[in-house]
Amino acid sequence: MLTSKEKVYLRSLAHSLKPIFQIGKEGLNENMLEEILNYLNKHELMKVSILQNSSVTFDEAEAYFEMAGIEFVQKIGRTMVLYKYSSDAKNPIVFPVKKRG
Repeated sequence: MLTSKEKVYLRSLAHSLKPIFQIGKEGLNENMLEEILNYLNKHELMKVSILQNSSVTFDEAEAYFEMAGIEFVQKIGRTMVLYKYSSDAKNPIVFPVKKRG
C-alpha cells in the first residue's frame, strides 16, 4: 500500500504521461488486464482513460485493478493513474528518501 507522500510523488511523475489504454463499452476483460499488467511490468506507472460510453464506473475499475495487485494513485476527470511495483522495469521508480538531520 502506498503512503500519501508516495502517491504525491507518483502523481508528479504521471503528470506528463498520456493515457495508454481506454476502457470502452466492452468494459474490463482478462485480455485488457493482461496487457495492462504487461505494460506495468515494464514501466510501473501509467494512465488509463474511461470513455463516456463505457458501462464501467471508476469505483468498479479501481476495485478490479486492486484485485490484480495494481495500486490506484489518482483520478483526474475520466482518467486514472495506476502503479504496480516491478523488479523487471526498464527505469524503476525510486521514491525519494527523507533525510534525517
